[in-house]
Amino acid sequence: MNYAQLLFPDFSLILCGYLVCRFTMLNRTVWEQVESLVYFLLFPVLLFHSIVKSPLDLATASSLIGAGWTLGLTGIVLAFTLPRIPWLGSHIELRQHAASAQVAFRFNSFIGLALAERLAGSAGVLMIAVLIGVCVPLLNVAAVWPMARHGQGRVWRELARNPLIIATASGLAANLMGVRLAPWLEPTVTRIGAASIALGLMAAGAGMQLGALARAKSLAVAVLSIRHLVLPLVAVALSHLFKLNDAQTTVLLLFSALPTASSCYVLAARMGYDGALVAGLVTLSTLLGMLSLPFALGVLR
Repeated sequence: MNYAQLLFPDFSLILCGYLVCRFTMLNRTVWEQVESLVYFLLFPVLLFHSIVKSPLDLATASSLIGAGWTLGLTGIVLAFTLPRIPWLGSHIELRQHAASAQVAFRFNSFIGLALAERLAGSAGVLMIAVLIGVCVPLLNVAAVWPMARHGQGRVWRELARNPLIIATASGLAANLMGVRLAPWLEPTVTRIGAASIALGLMAAGAGMQLGALARAKSLAVAVLSIRHLVLPLVAVALSHLFKLNDAQTTVLLLFSALPTASSCYVLAARMGYDGALVAGLVTLSTLLGMLSLPFALGVLR
């Protein structure tokens, strides 16, 4: 399978978003509102629908969930230990690290859902939705923790208001209780999901910027190496350790090689940290995803 060709439509949407934002009247101010619409409404609807529409067998999914959690914890540990590495630590400013560590282990859910459907159909969307559901709380706690200045109250407040966690938790609960959407609602919800993916990818492109990376080169190389090289290699080992089937292995490798979450910038800026640096890391990670995804899905798989 030609994974580069398979990924082209989604990355072309990212490029379209970049070009539209830079060279038309639809500038960054417009795309900030688009991001809010996708993040708080369209994308949660897609997550909820993806989880609810197919019966979930937790016994079958337990191996994939275990592999996803282990992969996430590996990324967190590696990112948090960077300042303690003898030579590298002397080149990392701790405040920059607190804001940027999240880039190493968070992931772009928009791209993940778009590619899962191309690779494995509705079953792939369900599997990636489950991974998103079980990993987002863990990774968001790890992202907020080093930046939180007022103890755990701030962390739990951030999590309780996260629309992705709310949508996923409610979707899992509805699925396990046997709740299904009414047939007359399906077409509307499906179109909302399709819109969330297209707009989410274009918004990721509209937010790209690289200028601030020069002031934290060592940190940038370290966190992006974890995100795009180390974690795909770890995912291969975990697929064997947890005895995943072919479809689960494909989804885990996809999950491991995704660009980092575009909301990393929003979180860092909102908490008073170097938003421009994190935006640069998100941009470069999005570009590196064009290499890491074919590498994980084509070479490692």
